[in-house]
Amino acid sequence: MKTRVVVIDDHLSIRQMLERIFAFDSLYELVGHSGSGPEGLELCLDLKPRVAIVDLLLPGMNGVELLRALRTAGPETRVLIYSGTLNQSLVASALDAKPHGFVHKEDSLSTLLEALRTVARGGSYLTPFATALAEREEPNTSPVMQLSARERMVLQLVAEGCSSKEIAGRLGISVKTVEHHRTGLMQKLNVHDIASLTRLAVREGLVNND
Repeated sequence: MKTRVVVIDDHLSIRQMLERIFAFDSLYELVGHSGSGPEGLELCLDLKPRVAIVDLLLPGMNGVELLRALRTAGPETRVLIYSGTLNQSLVASALDAKPHGFVHKEDSLSTLLEALRTVARGGSYLTPFATALAEREEPNTSPVMQLSARERMVLQLVAEGCSSKEIAGRLGISVKTVEHHRTGLMQKLNVHDIASLTRLAVREGLVNND
């Protein structure tokens, strides 16, 4: 029986590349793919793949939060992070969340496939590039590290341009609670407007600035 895989990456080219590879592979079956964090999480919970290949910079819910959610709600799915970010604090946060594997997009495609084999068999695989990137500076110096998981989600959605009503709908909370989180974020991060929150989120790797 083929190993069931889901790919969650906001770049369509990456999803299509992996889809073509798996189409001719006797070991793996791509059962679904998504370009956003919330949709990717839903796919994993519905399809229960053996492995989810997850980017870190995802709209709606970044890869770290998705990993943490799967650890709780979908522990049968093993997570292989596959990201091109060079943001040290984001990589460190991802490694702190204990993925089953981490391959940087600077690594070769053969490295990704080797990591996939290892993770699918129940092992762990971290490439030297990823671990070296995480250790390049002192860890946990990012101001975002002081935020709760919910606050990080609100910060990401604010930076993506979502209104308070949209954020409330996505997270299943009231608009008043969203506004409370906004105020708390500005106080904790010592910023005073949405533009500054957005710049900080981009700098800390919570959203993609492509």
